[in-house]
Amino acid sequence: MGKIIVVTTVIGIVLAILGERIIHLRKRVWASREIEQNHLPNCHLIKGIEYGSEDITILPSGLAFISSGLKYPQTPSYAPDSPGKIFILDLEDQKHRPTELRISRGFDVDSFNPHGISTYIDKEDDTVYLFVVNHPQFRSTVEIFRFVEEDYSLTHLKTVQHELLHNVNDIVALGPESFYATNDHYFTQHLLRSLETLFCLAWCNVVYYSPTEVKEVASGFYMANGINISPDKKYVYVSDILDSAVHVMEMNQNYTLTPIKAIHVGTLIDNIEVDPETGDLWGGCHPNGWKFFNYNPEDLPGSEVIHIKNIHSEEPIVTQVYADNGSVIQGSSVATVYKGKLLIGTVFHKALYCHLEQSIKM
Repeated sequence: MGKIIVVTTVIGIVLAILGERIIHLRKRVWASREIEQNHLPNCHLIKGIEYGSEDITILPSGLAFISSGLKYPQTPSYAPDSPGKIFILDLEDQKHRPTELRISRGFDVDSFNPHGISTYIDKEDDTVYLFVVNHPQFRSTVEIFRFVEEDYSLTHLKTVQHELLHNVNDIVALGPESFYATNDHYFTQHLLRSLETLFCLAWCNVVYYSPTEVKEVASGFYMANGINISPDKKYVYVSDILDSAVHVMEMNQNYTLTPIKAIHVGTLIDNIEVDPETGDLWGGCHPNGWKFFNYNPEDLPGSEVIHIKNIHSEEPIVTQVYADNGSVIQGSSVATVYKGKLLIGTVFHKALYCHLEQSIKM
């Protein structure tokens, strides 16, 4: 009888702890939030993007790189059992037709599973380097390509793999072979990752990589996600999706990052893109993370886009630019602008193209 009482008590305590953690997590991911429609008047879905557009980055010329087909633990996916792809979309072309980029021989295309992306343009010869977070067999690598615009192809240059780059989500390129990367979990084993999220452990970090040095440069994030850099290369922005926050960090000469402040935005901000002209931040967000992580076709996850102005001021301005309940676009993960045009990407769904000129003052 005594053993039964002990076991029952232990089970009761465990269930009570799990129940409290689930309630806490639901609050963190805005599980009770219902998004109100806030559509822009000039939008259309981009034909040819059917299985996600998790990250999008735009060159100064208007060429947009789009990563598609991501398969990732704890996230939904419509993608068939086939490799992921990188598309390119010319925003100066009125046809708005994405083209799949051909990847050079020698690279394992069959296991290509692209996630976050970033570009670096060499100032001496204008070479464009595309950095892609890749998850072959759900591991984490960073692939470095050279973009060949003449035939819309990617030449694979290097695969980066390191023990500190164990759960890479996003990346921002700093040079031809150097970058910052976010790890969105501390653990790599699936069950431990789930427990890490449930107990909201702030063990995620940002890692600096170069061929000569690899080190942790920032830590203490619940789930470090998007990362980007200011136009003057002085500040780095990191989104902590489980804290609904954007962290502003100063970049030091030794590439360590000094925290300046955190801006809470009231939604689960995923990737961050920076307007090169204004320095404004644009974020693709999940308005209700519970719906996203627990996908139900009868109760779809919505999408939200926010615009952050004057981020270095005492009172940054956070504005909701677009919102949808999932009827048009599900699980938005990125938003980026070019000459009054807005692209909205998703983790697993489609991609949306909008005109901003008549809708919002840039």
